[in-house]
Amino acid sequence: MKNSKQIEKHIKGIANHRRIDILFLIASSSGIPLDDIAKSLNCNFKTISGHTLKLVNAGLVDKNYNGRMILHSLSPYGKIFVRFLENFKKL
Repeated sequence: MKNSKQIEKHIKGIANHRRIDILFLIASSSGIPLDDIAKSLNCNFKTISGHTLKLVNAGLVDKNYNGRMILHSLSPYGKIFVRFLENFKKL
């Protein structure tokens, strides 16, 4: 059972439209490198890097190292939040 501070950490992780877009993109393209995220969202690499780091720190995205490339995928909590956001969009 999570306490309120732990829940706050996850909620703050998605408290930005760009981060929500990143979560949806990673959900549809698991194992995606940062360059591809930036290109797909038509956004600056440094901006995407900062947002992705916040998602990682919030425990919503996992980084997997493949040689020099870093691939991003949803953590178990990230998958829960994506399902929540998909349902919330429908309302």
